[in-house]
Amino acid sequence: MHGEVEVGARVTLAEVAKEAGVSLPTVSKVLNGRSDVSSLTRARVERLLEFHGYRRRTSGPPRSPLVELVLHELDSVWAMELVRGVENVTKANRATVVLTRSGTRHAPAPGWIEGVLRRRPLGVVLVFSSLPAEVKHRLGSRGIPFVIVDPAGDPDPDVPSVGSANWAGGLAATRHLTDHGHERVAIITGPEDMLCSLARLDGYRSAMTMAGLTLDPRLVRFGDFQVRGGFEHAMDLLAGPRRPTAVFAGSDLQALGVLEAARLRGLSVPEDLSVVGYDDVPPAQWSSPPLTTVHQPLRHMAEEATRMLFRPDDPRGAAQRMELATHLVVRQSTARRRQRGVATETVGADA
Repeated sequence: MHGEVEVGARVTLAEVAKEAGVSLPTVSKVLNGRSDVSSLTRARVERLLEFHGYRRRTSGPPRSPLVELVLHELDSVWAMELVRGVENVTKANRATVVLTRSGTRHAPAPGWIEGVLRRRPLGVVLVFSSLPAEVKHRLGSRGIPFVIVDPAGDPDPDVPSVGSANWAGGLAATRHLTDHGHERVAIITGPEDMLCSLARLDGYRSAMTMAGLTLDPRLVRFGDFQVRGGFEHAMDLLAGPRRPTAVFAGSDLQALGVLEAARLRGLSVPEDLSVVGYDDVPPAQWSSPPLTTVHQPLRHMAEEATRMLFRPDDPRGAAQRMELATHLVVRQSTARRRQRGVATETVGADA
């Protein structure tokens, strides 16, 4: 039994064990995140600990000098930008990053929480749109701070998070195209069950309405933020006689798929088709042509989320929500719409 824990002044751990109908070692296992306790027993003990005001003494075993970054994927340039952002801040605070791949884009896998309670990191950065109530409770009861990096949607109000201005990004991308004469503008946004996809789509619709253009539902597609998804939708969009003259892709990866589809359809970018991406990941400036895109500050978002972990007593409160600005980066994949008998003029290039 570890002596590093205490309950409120009115009750001891032995009394909690008696009240829960379990042994003292079982209470210790719950406190230390051990997996060899049934879910019902764990829930009963944790409810009692919370009711009696459980706190760990500061003289207990030190936390590992680790910050855990949890993502559902690690094999994309998008994820690597987040890793670099977390690493920048942990290095400045003499801590180390632990990478964990778990779950889906919505939430980590159920078994993840057991491991993190055993590792006892300084804090956790999660790249998900929400957290199950049990996960929030168990992290909070162990005093492990957590923050969501949330390019995917709008997390619960009691969850500290860092996001970006997705609606404004969708508006800026589409206005760039309509301001240069494009009337048939297609959008390949992200998955339909992600709020960031819907926010970018709403920005697109607002820009089209502001330009006095009719919204054609055939030009609205829900992709998967991956190259193949962008490619497959673009091959279909560009096949008909009334093809779009411009495409706003909801991610740079999808935009790369659009560029390849245009090539196979015999279209030149930007002379025949203008393309705008989203994210501004490093490969965007090296595509052919260099990609006009919306800069989403992924690295900065991860940095700000990690800084929150190192200032847990921030007076703004535990449920702080930070939203960072997006902006358009103009390169060479967009041009004014070609008029019959008039040469196309490239819109501009980023230095």
